[in-house]
Amino acid sequence: MIRTLRFSRILIVLAVLGVLLFYSFSKEKTTSCFLVIGKGASETERNAVDDFKQDLEKTVSAKVHIVSDVNDLTDKGAVIVLGTPASNDLIAVLNEEGKIKITKETPGPRGGIWAKTTLQGEEEVIVIAGSDVQGFQYAVYDYSNEMLGIDPLQYWTGKEVTPKSIKDLFNFTDRKIAPPKVPLLCYFENDVDELANYRGDLLSYDWESYTEMINSLVRLRYNAIQIFDMLGRPEFFIRPEYKELTDYKLDIAYVEKMIDYAQKKGMKVAIDFALGYQIHPMSADKATCWADYKEDWLTAWRYYLEETPLRKTDIFILRPRHQVWDWEYESSCGEDKVEVFNEVYKAFGDLVDAYKPNADKVLVCYSDGMEMWNDGFRPPKDWIVAWSDHGFGDFEYYPDTTDGYDFGTYMHAGFWLNHTVHNPYPEKVESVMKEMFSGYDADTFCLVNGQNFRPFLLNIEAYAEVCNSPNSFEADAFYKKWTEGYFDGESAEHAVASMKYLHRAQQERIGYVQHLWEIREAISYLSDSPIQRPGKLPVAHDYKRVENDLERVRFIRQEINRAVQEAEKGLGKVKRNKNFYHDYIYLPARLYQDLVDFEQTLHDMSVFKKQFEDTGDDKFLNDAQALLPQAKEQLEIIYRNRKTGDKEVKWKNWYNPEIRRPNNGFPTFQMLDQITLNLNTKS
Repeated sequence: MIRTLRFSRILIVLAVLGVLLFYSFSKEKTTSCFLVIGKGASETERNAVDDFKQDLEKTVSAKVHIVSDVNDLTDKGAVIVLGTPASNDLIAVLNEEGKIKITKETPGPRGGIWAKTTLQGEEEVIVIAGSDVQGFQYAVYDYSNEMLGIDPLQYWTGKEVTPKSIKDLFNFTDRKIAPPKVPLLCYFENDVDELANYRGDLLSYDWESYTEMINSLVRLRYNAIQIFDMLGRPEFFIRPEYKELTDYKLDIAYVEKMIDYAQKKGMKVAIDFALGYQIHPMSADKATCWADYKEDWLTAWRYYLEETPLRKTDIFILRPRHQVWDWEYESSCGEDKVEVFNEVYKAFGDLVDAYKPNADKVLVCYSDGMEMWNDGFRPPKDWIVAWSDHGFGDFEYYPDTTDGYDFGTYMHAGFWLNHTVHNPYPEKVESVMKEMFSGYDADTFCLVNGQNFRPFLLNIEAYAEVCNSPNSFEADAFYKKWTEGYFDGESAEHAVASMKYLHRAQQERIGYVQHLWEIREAISYLSDSPIQRPGKLPVAHDYKRVENDLERVRFIRQEINRAVQEAEKGLGKVKRNKNFYHDYIYLPARLYQDLVDFEQTLHDMSVFKKQFEDTGDDKFLNDAQALLPQAKEQLEIIYRNRKTGDKEVKWKNWYNPEIRRPNNGFPTFQMLDQITLNLNTKS
């Protein structure tokens, strides 16, 4: 029976070949490009082919046609055969004839090939195929990147496209694309305020931004996305600073639309089944005693699975923490948290199995979750364990044992403490991920937190590369390839140097947002007033807090000045993608420099104020007051550069302080007025 089916398929394909030969292999000038897909192509395959068609139309001066019926080949042209052996009979026959080698097992799941072959001994055709749908996706997107010069991040970088000829399409050697090391690479949309605010409704992605983020992630081999902020995280409708910004209301239909789009692009959708989302919030007082409120937790989870778009979840995530706020679980009824979550994961896992059998379940050991693991916390064996970095790409704790579990990692391309300006660290990506792969077999799953995405493109791509092929990933080579993909040689070298200094400026878990807190400490001391925190107790002013930052900020200022100097040198030499050089290399370093310069002035004023308090000598008070005009001018520069911001019109308003994530506040001119008034009263 199988042989009969194969023979029938071959007869059909021979008819196809005859038409292809007639239309495709002429000595006349090629005017068209035919993308031949199978009639069994899935929606995801067709979506990838549509993307490929658009990529070709951007680069090649030819009409591009998608065909699955040979009668649609109505012109002379080049032929590219696309799909999998299961979806495209022509690929299956070429494999059976030994002209290409592609099966479910070779190269294997998420693997693929590029090949050139002949049909009936005539001119060449191109075959881009995958062992499965994802393998086909990555084969075709890799081809677009390497052969057509289409940047996977083009929407975000604005990379200029170089025209190609039809002949250029064939300028490659046959390639086998091995399956990636990590089979589940998941992007975590978290702390996304700027991306959700810079156009459209506040705290909600505009459709273009969201879909373009998904499109880029798929091209980078991310095959899952954890949707988090867009489920209505509790801060959005509870924290005072957000309530002042907008009357947040979740659009549940829009959430479902986002889920559907990601799945159409071939991504699994991951959801952390925390219980505080506006989609169906549980009272926080029920999140501190599993013993008393177990049924409330289970009822809320059932509601998610029955009444909300979360029923479409593919990967179920849970953290062993407070289930409304992302805090350590502190039982209000005397429970041991290890025992609690041993029960919780069993109960939740059983619920998932009842609704979505064979779905992936992931324990994210974030923060104290790692200590709990080492203290004996164990979910059922069918849970993947994702070990968490400390926010800046390396680990504070390591597992004492993996205990036979499938292990993975939770990594940060960006962290809330450096939310505005990236900390480029391909070196960490290389060393830390290779250690986790070799030392702990933590290669089943990788979750990458990209914050608001756009500032963290370099690290996001670095994690994708190391999870694809750790043996071939080398940080300096990655830096070189990445920068030279956008900029000329010398300007690329300055870009790398600038980013390395920017990284050095952010040692010891320090980033732009952490400096905002340090600035508040200095302002608090200079104005003799507590730090006000919406919804939390105020923090009393204290010179010791300022003193602890003095030496470190001087070092940071030295490194950030070097980062800006290197960026300026490259900016003066760059010939290609000038706007992107300004916006991604120069501007972030400059914004960081602006903030640190302001902080340094506040520190100098604080030292003078303390000397005045210790000695009573008015000279020191006068010295502090004399720096106020400089501080005001520096704050004006901060606002001006953040509001002027990017050269690329598309990103106008991105850095506007009014739409920033409100963590740690932002300095204002009113704060400087308070300092002025306070110092004047001491004269």
